[in-house]
Amino acid sequence: MSNYSIKDLETLSGIKAHTLRIWEQRYNIISPKRTDTNIRFYDDDDLKRILNISLLNQNGYKISKIAIMSDKDIIDQVFAISSDALKYPEQVQSMVLSMIDIDEERFDKIVTKCVMQFGLENTMVNIIYPFLNKVGVLWQIGTINPYQEHFISSLIRQKIIVAIDTVEHNFKSTAKRFLLYLPETELHEIGLLFATYILKSRGFRVFYFGQTLPYPEFQEACEYCKPDYSFTVITSLGLQEAKNLIEKKANEYPDILHIVTGYQLPLGEIDLSNVFLAQSVKDFIDYLEENKVVALGS
Repeated sequence: MSNYSIKDLETLSGIKAHTLRIWEQRYNIISPKRTDTNIRFYDDDDLKRILNISLLNQNGYKISKIAIMSDKDIIDQVFAISSDALKYPEQVQSMVLSMIDIDEERFDKIVTKCVMQFGLENTMVNIIYPFLNKVGVLWQIGTINPYQEHFISSLIRQKIIVAIDTVEHNFKSTAKRFLLYLPETELHEIGLLFATYILKSRGFRVFYFGQTLPYPEFQEACEYCKPDYSFTVITSLGLQEAKNLIEKKANEYPDILHIVTGYQLPLGEIDLSNVFLAQSVKDFIDYLEENKVVALGS
């Protein structure tokens, strides 16, 4: 059980701390606990409740209506909203059952069939990522345990690594260079691995530095690899931390185009010509295609 400050809830939910305090006082949507020294804090149940309320609020539900809903009603509505957006509900639901049952064989068959039918990129964009979003919702409403999420994430990671290994290393010496990494404390590697597959399959030169790379090592990697682009995924840094990091590396390395995706993007707060904020990996793919970014030139 983790402890969170109201600032943590703001960062994770996108709801301003001031708004949360008003909702707390006016609607009693959450009740903070207190330490022995009288410091307010919130637990995992509070976080899940706020994330559920945030999702409903973003989909047009007024807080006054949410406040009178039962916990079951909130969970039912969140589940319905997350299901309505799926393009491939049958495949996603089958993956959910595989995760809950810890059934590797069933999951492998589903993914293999989808890749054969739609290709890896389409499977990732239209099935795997919606599935992972569904996993996040299931965690919010208390349906799954962390070990089930780790189990399925590990299998997805293995699938992408195998796909990367099948890509021929046929890039040319003049190929554009991408430096891929996760900032320090960032551990969620699936997006980074998928970007590696996307780029290698298009003939780019990829330098992969993996998880939690300290900034001084990022600097050394830039000096050594001379990348044309950097790519990273931000999911756990606070919004201000993310903004500071993006601006720092964009100003320090103005000749590199810095592409950033992930949940914690300071959208609307950065206006730099050498930064592209992709709200999803699909946005990254679209950016490559729409801007005609190819391995041997832009």
